[in-house]
Amino acid sequence: MLLWLAEYLSQYFTAFAVVQYLTFRAILGVLTALGLSLLLGPMMIRRLNYLQIGQSVRTDGPQSHLSKSGTPTMGGALILLSIFVSALLWSDLSNHYVWVVMIVTFVFGAVGWVDDYRKVVEKNSRGLPARWKYFWQSVAGLGAAIFLYSTGSSGAENELIVPFFKEVALPLGMFYVVLTYFVIVGSSNAVNLTDGLDGLAIMPSVLVAGALGVFAYLVGNVQFSEYLHIPYVAGAGELVVFCAALAGAGLGFLWFNTYPAQVFMGDVGALALGAALGVMAVIVRQEIVFFIMGGVFVLETVSVIMQVASFKMTGRRIFRMAPIHHHFELKGWPEPRVIVRFWIITLVLVLFGLATLKLR
Repeated sequence: MLLWLAEYLSQYFTAFAVVQYLTFRAILGVLTALGLSLLLGPMMIRRLNYLQIGQSVRTDGPQSHLSKSGTPTMGGALILLSIFVSALLWSDLSNHYVWVVMIVTFVFGAVGWVDDYRKVVEKNSRGLPARWKYFWQSVAGLGAAIFLYSTGSSGAENELIVPFFKEVALPLGMFYVVLTYFVIVGSSNAVNLTDGLDGLAIMPSVLVAGALGVFAYLVGNVQFSEYLHIPYVAGAGELVVFCAALAGAGLGFLWFNTYPAQVFMGDVGALALGAALGVMAVIVRQEIVFFIMGGVFVLETVSVIMQVASFKMTGRRIFRMAPIHHHFELKGWPEPRVIVRFWIITLVLVLFGLATLKLR
C-alpha cells in the first residue's frame, strides 16, 4: 500500500525511491509488526483477562502446568493483526503470492479462532469438531495448491527441488497439488502440536520464517538463483516482507509469551502460523529444506503418531506423555530447559537448511 504512495512521491522527492528496495521494506515490516505487537499486547491481555478467556489445563499432564489455568489465550489474534497490518502496508499488493499467503493464513487463523472460542468462551471441551476443522483446513490447503499449480509460469515452479544436488529436480505434475496440500495442512497441525509450552512454538516459527525470507529473496532474484543453482520463481521475492512481518510479530508476541507466559497464542495463532510457513515453503520450492528446518515441529508430530499407534497396537506408551516436550517435563526437565533446548535445536537446523544453498 505504502509502496504505491512512495512510488508516486518519488517523482517529487527522490528519497522515497528507497522504499522500492525489498530489503528496506523487509526491515520496515519487522519493525512495524514488532511495534504493533508490543503496543497492543498489554491492551489485548487486559481485555482477555476482563472477558475471562483463560486456558484450561489438562489434569493428567505435568503438575507444574496447573498454575497456568486461567492464563489468557487466543493471543494469536495479536500476531495475525500485526502481520496483516505490516504486510498490507509494506508489500507490493499487486503480487499474487502475497495474497495467497495472506488468505491461507487468514482462513487457518479463522478455523483456529472458532475452535478456541468454543473451548474457552462457550466452555465446549470438544471445540470445533475434528471433521469440520480438517474440512476447512483441506478447503484452504487444496484451494491454495490448485491456484499455485494453475498459475505456475515455468517448469521450475512445479518441480521438487532436492537439496545437495545442483541438477536434481523432480517434475511433479498433478502430484504438486497433493504435496502442497500435505505441506500446508501438515505444517499447520505440527506447529499446533508444538504449542504446548511458553514460547516453545513461536521462536522456532520466527527462526524458520526468517530463513524462508532468505530463500524467498534468493529465488526471486535471477542472478542469485542462477549462481546458487536454485529455481527462479518470479515474484517470490516479495514474500520477504511477509516473512519479516511474521518474524517481527512473533518476537513481539514472545515478549508476553515467554516463561512464565502472560498469554498463549491458542489455535488461532498456531494453525495460522504453521499454514503460513508451509505455503511459503512451497512457493520458494524448498519443501525438503523446510522439513529439515522445522525438525522440532516434525519431531513433535511424529511423537504423537508413534504414541497413538503404539498404544492402539500394543496397549503400551512409548513416551511418558505426547507430544514429546511433555515427556521431557515428566522426566524432570524444568520447562524453561525444554524450551531453550528446543530453540537451540531449531537454530542449528535452520542454519543447516541455509547451508544447503551452497552444499550442492
